[in-house]
Amino acid sequence: MSSISKGISLWFRVIRPQTLFASLIPVLVAIVVVSQGSLPIDSTTATFTAMCAVSLQILSNLINDYYDFQRGADKAGRTGYHRMMAEGEVSIPAMQCACCIAAFCACAFGLPLVFTGGWVILAIGLSALLFAWLYTATSHSLAYLGLGDIFVFLYYGVIASGGTAYLLLSATGSYPQLTESIMIKSYYAGAVCGLISMCVLMINNLRDVEDDAPVGKRTLPVRIGIHASEGIMLVCVMLMPCFAILAFGWSLPALIIIPASALWLMTIKSKGAVYNRCLLFAGLINVVYFVLCLSII
Repeated sequence: MSSISKGISLWFRVIRPQTLFASLIPVLVAIVVVSQGSLPIDSTTATFTAMCAVSLQILSNLINDYYDFQRGADKAGRTGYHRMMAEGEVSIPAMQCACCIAAFCACAFGLPLVFTGGWVILAIGLSALLFAWLYTATSHSLAYLGLGDIFVFLYYGVIASGGTAYLLLSATGSYPQLTESIMIKSYYAGAVCGLISMCVLMINNLRDVEDDAPVGKRTLPVRIGIHASEGIMLVCVMLMPCFAILAFGWSLPALIIIPASALWLMTIKSKGAVYNRCLLFAGLINVVYFVLCLSII
């Protein structure tokens, strides 16, 4: 394998592509909601929104890896997916450069969206950048205080889908006339994505609980214990069909309860590296939800 191929493969692993459904699916679900209202979809706005969302998540992943390594939360040979800085395959300057590139891409894709959606989109974009940094970068980081779950629900769920719907309506001149019908549906539909992402984070934190506690990373499983955390995950699973019904009525998206319940059962039986299989399954559940949503168009 050439050095270029090795480099591409390395950075492919660094950005964790298997996690990117968390940012992409809420955008796609919002597109489905707007399409359901028989409104035209501005393809440029939709594409830039998706690319901006993915760029922001890549930035968040990179910042997370950088600061977890600095704090000693990521070590070589960890139970979870290997982190390239901890394995010594990516240097500190290289990761800093990658963070700057990801931030630049997010801003480049986001700037045209600000012209479309105005100050609302500017506020969402700036807060998303701040959230990506605050998640692990400070002495009072959200991930280390056990507050990450709330922000994951918002930024990979309600805000992502609601912001996308707002942009699409603004691009076609339909906002604010259709606010009540489409915007509210987009919030409900996005909430399902947010709950799925909360489950992903919970599984990740359940897997890492023994590594997180010694370095002061007080995630929910560290704070309240494994069984209580599994109970919170079950509540998330039970809420998924409720929000799906609020968004789409009694239709196929409500069937998300089936794979989500299977995920919970799989999670409570897991230990150690087996949690990694749960994470892969959880990522696919977001895709399943999108496919179910497509059935209503």
